[in-house]
Amino acid sequence: MPVLPRPRGPVSTAVLDVLSGRRPASELPRRPDAEPLGDDLQLALYCCYELHYRSFDGVDDVLEWDPDLLALRGHLEDLFLGAVRAQVEGGDDVEAAVDALLVEPVEGRGPSWHLARDGERWQLDEYVAQRSLYHLKEADPQAWVIPRLDGVEGRAKASLMTVEHDEYGAGRPERVHARIYAEMMTGLGLDTTYGAYLDVAPAETLATVNIMSLFGLHRRWRGASVGQFALIEITSPPGSARLVRAIERLGLPAEVTAFYAEHVEADAVHEQLVRRDLIAGLLECEPELAADVVLGIQASTLLEDRLADHLTAAWSAGESSFVSRALSPA
Repeated sequence: MPVLPRPRGPVSTAVLDVLSGRRPASELPRRPDAEPLGDDLQLALYCCYELHYRSFDGVDDVLEWDPDLLALRGHLEDLFLGAVRAQVEGGDDVEAAVDALLVEPVEGRGPSWHLARDGERWQLDEYVAQRSLYHLKEADPQAWVIPRLDGVEGRAKASLMTVEHDEYGAGRPERVHARIYAEMMTGLGLDTTYGAYLDVAPAETLATVNIMSLFGLHRRWRGASVGQFALIEITSPPGSARLVRAIERLGLPAEVTAFYAEHVEADAVHEQLVRRDLIAGLLECEPELAADVVLGIQASTLLEDRLADHLTAAWSAGESSFVSRALSPA
């Protein structure tokens, strides 16, 4: 189990004090102010969500459903989602939102472009380390949606399960995507411990994972979770292909490319399933969720773009993209 990270402000301090047993949950602040996309709130929210996954070493499992902790989490979610919704266009044209994901720029921005062109080895290491916060639990946030889809009509649920089945190795433990990612990390000499890089992941990285958990854990946002999942599956193949080129350009062993090579092929198939069966099947049963599907796509696009800008700005300046230790008082 991962260890608790260091706090980055008053809200995350309060949450971590409760998780470590230093204060009762009843003493948590009810409606604290915090920058919605900043380090303090995003770390606090991440730690609250992690109780529903693998939790942390020494944390009492009963805290997963503590009403005071859930009340604080709900407030932080409102701040987070409110800030995101204020920055996206919205609307209910799912077809247009999906079509936009299919358009690859001739020369784009973002870490995969940077790494494929002229990125350095230490930058690849930073990228893989930060992405481990999701990829070592890949497909888990989307699994929350499974029981929330119609099992009688079945089209959306069947397609989602087909994709998830592949993500979890299609019955072969050695093909589980989280395991392949860990093997890539081993090949790069990185720490494969679950949550090992939480302490150095910036708010921009945490937000991309938090939005998955927020949408997945709320039945209310099942449509948004489907939209978010669509973004991953549709945009993954070209980005993964660039990362394969980056790894090869850096002269790293062939086995280091296995994770991204797998996603070039698998997600090209998944993209068709997501578009034609998952989204279409969901909207046939619940057409009123169209705006939520669009929100899921737009929200994740916004947060992925913010992360891309953070990474490339830091690397272009020759600086680390990891969070400053000054933000994490001992």
